[in-house]
Amino acid sequence: MSHQHFILHKPYGYLSQFIYEQKRKKKLLGELYDFPKGTMAIGRLDEDSEGLLLLTTDGMMSEIIRSKKVDKEYYVQVDGIIHQEAIEKMKCGVEIGFNGTKYVTKKCEASLINELPAFGARGKKIRDARHGPTSWASVTVNEGKFRQIRKMTAAVGFPTLRLVRVRIGNVYLNDLQAGAVIEVENFQ
Repeated sequence: MSHQHFILHKPYGYLSQFIYEQKRKKKLLGELYDFPKGTMAIGRLDEDSEGLLLLTTDGMMSEIIRSKKVDKEYYVQVDGIIHQEAIEKMKCGVEIGFNGTKYVTKKCEASLINELPAFGARGKKIRDARHGPTSWASVTVNEGKFRQIRKMTAAVGFPTLRLVRVRIGNVYLNDLQAGAVIEVENFQ
């Protein structure tokens, strides 16, 4: 059987799933593209997060990409002007809450982003300049605890305002526009 693979720029406000069985109406991935039956998202981005999402009809491919061997890079806009000391703390690992217990994140890559990323406007306005300055950082992890990046930036004193995944392994978001889908042969 031949499998199909897709690269998607998940917009803000969408769930990383195809079925939602609660009563409240949510935006789902199937509204963005006519995916074939059996397509699954590889990993997740929460409703408030944006960016690169890989989808496939191949369950084995999903397992490989979700493994801790594959790096996931995020650009994160934070409240305030993040400084190198906060970046260093995240690189070494910070304590966050996970499943009701404390957890220290694994060492990761993190850096300041001096040039404003060109993602375009988000579906919902973040806030205006009256609320103070914001800044951007890059954080690359190979684990994926629930809302981990958001918890990491908050742990070093800079709450997340916007989170965009820009890379999974060797696959980059590049200039793919929000809501756009590309079918690919594989994820290499």
